Amino acid sequence: MRSGARAAIVGAVFAAMVGVAGCGSGQDDSSSAKDGASAGSGDDKPSLKNVKTGPPSAAEVKTTARAFLAAWSAGETAKAAALTDDTGAATTALGDYRKKAHVAKVALEPGSASGAKVPFSVNAQISSGGQSVPWTYESSLTVTRDTKTGKPVVAWKPSVVQPDLTEGDTLKTGASEAPPIKAVDRDGKELTAADHPTLKTVLAALRERYGKKAGGKAGVETWIERAKGSKSPDKTLKVLSKGTPGTLRTTIDASLQSTAEQQVSKRTKASVVAVKPSTGEILAVANSPASGFNTALQGSYAPGSTMKIITSATLIDKGLAAYGKAHPCPKYFSYGGWKFQNDKKFEIKNGTFEQSFARSCNTAFISQAGKLKNDDLTNEARNVFGIGLNWQTGVPSFDGAVPVQSAASKAASLIGQGGVRMNPLNMASVAATASTGTFRQPYLVSPSLDDRTLAKASKTMKSSTHDQLRKLMRLTATSGTAAEAMAGMSGDFGAKTGSAEVDNQEKPNGWFSAYRDDIAAAGVVPEGGHGGDTAGPMVAALLRAGG
Repeated sequence: MRSGARAAIVGAVFAAMVGVAGCGSGQDDSSSAKDGASAGSGDDKPSLKNVKTGPPSAAEVKTTARAFLAAWSAGETAKAAALTDDTGAATTALGDYRKKAHVAKVALEPGSASGAKVPFSVNAQISSGGQSVPWTYESSLTVTRDTKTGKPVVAWKPSVVQPDLTEGDTLKTGASEAPPIKAVDRDGKELTAADHPTLKTVLAALRERYGKKAGGKAGVETWIERAKGSKSPDKTLKVLSKGTPGTLRTTIDASLQSTAEQQVSKRTKASVVAVKPSTGEILAVANSPASGFNTALQGSYAPGSTMKIITSATLIDKGLAAYGKAHPCPKYFSYGGWKFQNDKKFEIKNGTFEQSFARSCNTAFISQAGKLKNDDLTNEARNVFGIGLNWQTGVPSFDGAVPVQSAASKAASLIGQGGVRMNPLNMASVAATASTGTFRQPYLVSPSLDDRTLAKASKTMKSSTHDQLRKLMRLTATSGTAAEAMAGMSGDFGAKTGSAEVDNQEKPNGWFSAYRDDIAAAGVVPEGGHGGDTAGPMVAALLRAGG
């Protein structure tokens, strides 16, 4: 059920709008794909010798596409479904288009085919709740050859009906289950998708969850009800009549949000999040591209060397490392059958732990793997930094994962590889915890609105560990790998860079996690290369803007 979505609908009647007769390609009404084959003896099946193979011809593509669109337009659901390779799924979807989406009539106009793909325009009329409005959009279909019959058929998928539909989704029209909302920032300024495009998915999720609680009045809409278990919020496609929005206050800072959006827009792919360490409030969330999956809050990436913030706290807690103490940083170190190395195979002779942290020496951390229990890193991440504690942010989010691992995978986890998975929200929170010494679960909507219980870590950071960790991050921000991005920064600040190697990528994902006074932020640039050069400027810009 969509918190932002609506109640059910009235049936409707299709009117034929495409003047194309018959099914084409010699197909009759009884022909069907895998789900439409009639039961019978083996003698009923076509001889494999007579089954046509290979891609459909241009003529077959044109004829099949037009026959399918004509049947769909005329409301001949069974006939249209029989012209696909999944009669059952097509029958349900095309039937729902009339009954649940309340489409009264539709005209479907095919365009010029590109190989087996045929684009088409949709001009529909939706009628519900005393409202009747036009609905136009573009879609496409692909013609393939049925492997059993050899006949050309439409390769069925939900997006044929509407491009945003995916497996298990349902298209509906009716009174919305959740009224519209007027989301406002922490100071009462309205947040709209027009002003803040990267908040579109967040605003949709807020409506889905808080539409009723915000006190508005429902309108009539056409929307996509997502499949059960989907991570994507329901999506409004057409508003027939507007409801009255209720006001929902968020923790977002509109000015900082604009800065975040400006920063990620400089990259084809990028995500960034800012939080308030003293409270856990989420101040900004931005992704590039603006539409689509919310990587900033729901992404799952290896965080690379930004993970060394948690690893360092673990080593200090266990007495295996300390600020000012000697610590090995060789070119290579082997563990669990894997040979690890540093960037460009550098080494630090007679170095200290803070030098290894500031230069992001991998082997300095890998060399300690044999002295740690398999669950030491997991426990530190969970019990001190709150990773994996089922965060209740108010919108869909992923709270990170640091699984218990052994051998080479355990060693890789120490440098943010292996099975470790994070997103910018998680790493912004890690920086915030490093800043204050106490985990405060990030949230976007006050828990008092719906009596959510925020996650709490079982331990606060040890005072000595906290002091050393802050010194490590300060050194990195002033004379280490984060120094260039943090140049000229004032106040109380610290940072850590990261570069996470990913199979089949030329460049690693670039990470940056930092804090300044009462703001912490983290960002990732997939395939961006070194985090200090790519994600660093984004995060530093937020820290400066929030000061």
